[in-house]
Amino acid sequence: MAIDFLYPDYEVVRNPSRCIACRVCERQCANEVHSYDAELNCMVSDESKCVNCHRCVSLCPTRALKIVKTDHTFKENANWTGETISEVYRQAGSGGVLLSSMGNPKPLPIYWDKMLINASQVTNPSIDPLREPMETKVFLGKKPGCVERGEDGKLRNNLTPQLELAVPVMFSAMSYGSISYNAHESLARAAQALGTYYNTGEGGLHEDFYQYGKNTIVQVASGRFGVHKDYLEAGAAIEIKMGQGAKPGIGGHLPGAKIVGDVSRTRMIPEGSDAISPAPHHDIYSIEDLRQLVYSLKEATEYKKPVIVKIAAVHNVAAIASGIARSGADIIAIDGFRGGTGAAPTRIRDNVGIPIELALASVDQRLREEGIRGNVSLVVGGSIRSSADIIKAVALGADAVYIATSALLALGCHLCRSCHQGKCNWGIATQRPELVRRLNPNVGYQRLVNLVTAWNHEIKEMMGGMGINSIEALKGNRLMLRGVGLTDRELSILGIQHAGE
Repeated sequence: MAIDFLYPDYEVVRNPSRCIACRVCERQCANEVHSYDAELNCMVSDESKCVNCHRCVSLCPTRALKIVKTDHTFKENANWTGETISEVYRQAGSGGVLLSSMGNPKPLPIYWDKMLINASQVTNPSIDPLREPMETKVFLGKKPGCVERGEDGKLRNNLTPQLELAVPVMFSAMSYGSISYNAHESLARAAQALGTYYNTGEGGLHEDFYQYGKNTIVQVASGRFGVHKDYLEAGAAIEIKMGQGAKPGIGGHLPGAKIVGDVSRTRMIPEGSDAISPAPHHDIYSIEDLRQLVYSLKEATEYKKPVIVKIAAVHNVAAIASGIARSGADIIAIDGFRGGTGAAPTRIRDNVGIPIELALASVDQRLREEGIRGNVSLVVGGSIRSSADIIKAVALGADAVYIATSALLALGCHLCRSCHQGKCNWGIATQRPELVRRLNPNVGYQRLVNLVTAWNHEIKEMMGGMGINSIEALKGNRLMLRGVGLTDRELSILGIQHAGE
């Protein structure tokens, strides 16, 4: 029916004077946008299938292609936008839930961009990071409140298991199945090279990657996919996933089309069956229930590994974090509303949750007021885009950050937000062998190492500019931040002053 017709979001612009009909675009496009018309002896495009991944543009040998946003519009209406109208048409035609990938794209406030960093001048001199030592090493886990000595007077080690990070950056949870084998290998190898950690996500750990166990965080989610004793013992830490920023209060869903071969074996479910995680853990309905799971996991691993509890940033996050800090967990991971995902209901992704900046500040302040900040370390994620975001997160109270979308961008992701289709042209969010091969792990892991190394250099430079030589001295030091264009209420929640004060 004509009522179901929606004009494509993008148009393929092909320069006929440059196009040599080499058909590279046809071979490279998993969405089947490009094809060769033998009668016309030229390439043609079905733009209704284009997701703007830029694979064809990047590999066209004559630069004959570009993808542009269509100028076709519905009649202008500030309330009923073209996007809103299109979504109503789609749901009226299908009766289904709209799905979207990656993070919230809406023009909501990005508080990182409304905070500025302080710098030293005359009375408090800056530090030259090229000539003086700068410490970016971080230890995650519960910190003892006092020094203990034995009967002989010697110091006694009362430190619980810790994660040691050479840089305050870890790779966040992305499951094998939602991303490819080659993407996982790239993350694992990069974590090992950088002296940090990568997170398996809720899909278990492929047997090939047990060798990276010292740099692996294994996740236990509500579906318990791939969870067994050897898996728990393989990692350096265990993360209980209660929620994630892209879809707070919602479970996970990996379509059966991605449950093939090793993905099926790793998750311990039949090929072709949808992997659906319940929204809640059906054995956790209180902090006391959570405490039972925390200590069950510690018992299963002989109390040798820290336990992380991951939650989404929601309106009462400070109270929730306070309970988790008393549950026996060693680390709390908080994921903001801009966090990425392979697939989420569009309405959930775009309307549920709160910014990570506000959540982090409120949690850190609450734990300090209750005198339990040392009980846990705080790790935050949800659109950490640069080294400046990391500095600001640490100054607001984070011990370290999780990155995922920026890591995928380093691997070649073009943020076309169609991961749930399983046709990733860059070999990242797909299980199709011919597409997976497009991501070379040797190149991928090096690009990740380059990214985090560059960020670490910038972190040292910014700390030096602040007159600080240790990341620990920056943690929770909100005097180093100033707000620009924020309301008094926003400044109060963030715990910072306005620029000029």
